[in-house]
Amino acid sequence: MAAIMAAVLLALLAVVVGLVVLTKAADAFVEGAARLSAALKVPPVVIGAVVVGFGTSAPEMVVSGIAASQDKLDIAVGNVIGSNIANLSLVLGVSALLCAMTVTSGIIKREAPLSTASVVLFAVLAQDGLERWEGIVLAVGLVGALLLIFRGSGSDNDEMLAEVDEYLEDRSSISLRAEGFRTVLGLIGVVVGAQLTVEGASTIADELGLGEGFVAVTLVALGTSLPELVTAIAAARKDEHELIIGNLLGSNLFNSLGVGAVAGIAGPGLLADDKLASIGVGSMLLIAFGAWFFMFSGKRVVRWEAIVLLGAYAVTLPLLA
Repeated sequence: MAAIMAAVLLALLAVVVGLVVLTKAADAFVEGAARLSAALKVPPVVIGAVVVGFGTSAPEMVVSGIAASQDKLDIAVGNVIGSNIANLSLVLGVSALLCAMTVTSGIIKREAPLSTASVVLFAVLAQDGLERWEGIVLAVGLVGALLLIFRGSGSDNDEMLAEVDEYLEDRSSISLRAEGFRTVLGLIGVVVGAQLTVEGASTIADELGLGEGFVAVTLVALGTSLPELVTAIAAARKDEHELIIGNLLGSNLFNSLGVGAVAGIAGPGLLADDKLASIGVGSMLLIAFGAWFFMFSGKRVVRWEAIVLLGAYAVTLPLLA
């Protein structure tokens, strides 16, 4: 028993260290890639939609890619499911508890349907696991989603450009060599952190007799969603409602299509845990549609709706155990 607990504690330490390294390295990667792209004269809208969008999903993407390539598809798929659930229940719920989230018509008409459709596509394709062709379908879906984003309204582009500007302060001082080094170092850190996280999660599952998918939905997904939770709380205090909801919907889109594509292409196979395809996917869909309904019904997400979303998160986890 003592040996098992020691192994679990070491594995838990590996997960915590991995998630910390993952988060810090992802920030460095996004900042470096954005500034490097600006120095190479990449249009700011492209930087916002592709570089920043992909970069903020880098932790989930690399964790799922490494897990899938090591025949641990349950961790890869569970990470996507858990992150999607956490974004629209835990993160949105906590934010709406602090203050009611006002939703603009642009988000209701375009971002929310696009994000929800991405979640639905992933849910359908991931029912029995992921084959390589299904990963390719998700990748094609991501390209289509990005094209729709590029053709967005001017106000959406203005908001995207404002977000990009945060990464591009002092543009005159941008150095290709320095930003290239920052980007590469950040990417290496993301890979190292993801490897620690995957190995730690797998060990915890083995030692405690838990499904790898359950550990991914809970521990791993919560860890990769913590930065979004911290950012959302800070934004909620500044009444930046559109930024919070836009980021969460965008994160679910990239998780479902981008991360799902990487998992399917890197390590196609079947799911070992039936609960991922039933309870996990079902909860993810209910929460996605529930959040969309709350946004649509009153153009706001208010406190009682936040409690419902948080309740859904609390109920889902023990059902997956």
